[in-house]
Amino acid sequence: MTMQAVLAATDVAVREADEGDRIDGVQPNIVASPTSTTETSTVLRTAAEHDLTVVVRGNGTKLTWGSPPERVDLVVDMTAMDRLGEHAAGDLVVTAEAGVRLDALQEQVASAGQHLALDEPVAGSTLGGVIATSPSGPHRVAAGTVRDLLIGITVVRADGVVAKSGGKVVKNVAGYDLGKLLTGSFGTLAVITEATFRLHPLPAASRWVRTTAHDEDDAERLTSTVVHSQVVPAAVEVDWPADGPGTLAVLVEGTEAGVDARAATLRDLLGPAAEVVDDPQCLGSTYPWSPGDGGTALKLTCRISTVGEVLAAVRDAGHRHSVPIVVRGSAGAGVLYAALPADASTDAVGGVLRRLRAVCADRGGSVIVLDAPAEVKAAVDVWGPVHGLQLMRRVKAEFDPARRLAPGRFVGGI
Repeated sequence: MTMQAVLAATDVAVREADEGDRIDGVQPNIVASPTSTTETSTVLRTAAEHDLTVVVRGNGTKLTWGSPPERVDLVVDMTAMDRLGEHAAGDLVVTAEAGVRLDALQEQVASAGQHLALDEPVAGSTLGGVIATSPSGPHRVAAGTVRDLLIGITVVRADGVVAKSGGKVVKNVAGYDLGKLLTGSFGTLAVITEATFRLHPLPAASRWVRTTAHDEDDAERLTSTVVHSQVVPAAVEVDWPADGPGTLAVLVEGTEAGVDARAATLRDLLGPAAEVVDDPQCLGSTYPWSPGDGGTALKLTCRISTVGEVLAAVRDAGHRHSVPIVVRGSAGAGVLYAALPADASTDAVGGVLRRLRAVCADRGGSVIVLDAPAEVKAAVDVWGPVHGLQLMRRVKAEFDPARRLAPGRFVGGI
């Protein structure tokens, strides 16, 4: 009996895959849509019995990130698992299923004057997708990333076994490492079905203070000035075009009086050209590319003290290879995102990537290709050199020894 027939005999919705179900160019055969952790367990157990490979899908906003999977037999669509669970407002904790959209969760908890302090750089993201890919935006400077805010998780292993770790209160961190391990694993270790997050109170007021950074040294100097000041920024963002001066913007949040005072301090620190902006988007919380624009998207990391050097290297690499490169990201955290246009040749992208990887590695960071055209992914190492790769492979072997979950999608072919 085929897997589709087996699942059809249960309560799990299952259908044949069509062209719209392709995973980064790879065509699957079947799509299953579980509505609970129990049904997800049934799907994974049945897939294991039939030796099928599985890729998990949320709202599909980041399915082209990373490397294409080696093959996909089954897509597990989590969008039917979209229930918000317990919101313990007094404990600043919320639990929700993996298919819940981040914007829907934010709307729900906002009614209690709270928020999950994660930006949404890719609109329409589900919680499971956010955990699996670990995107970040401006607020990572003050609140951290997904890994820092996740306090409990329920997953289904490749063999269908359900596992849980963490708890539903902030101080209960038993088994918390499982949540950290799954964060950013691109669906290669287990299927996330439910998660519990720590919340923050919504700030009463917020202000952006922005100014012009005339060159890379100016951007680095201004960033250092803010980071080492007493203003406690919620975000320090840089927007860097392919040529010409850029923009540095600093976000402060808190009480109305406190924010006004800190914004005034920032204007003094940043100079007479600095201006206070009430627009909550200011530089925006999105990446410097648009979904589906066909270009190459890079994530660059480095020590905060070397942000200016990395910006200079980006611009130099762009000029050398005749590729305009736009950068936006968190200067205050040393995490930048770069966009190369769709018409950039594979050779040019490869040349830029080699140069930037050398520069970032010397400055305590790395460069990965989040997204790119198929021909670019085929020609370059998407993930680049990674420390601890052998340990990561051992973890994969423990969680998914038969390599059924998104094989080849993650670093080192994991």
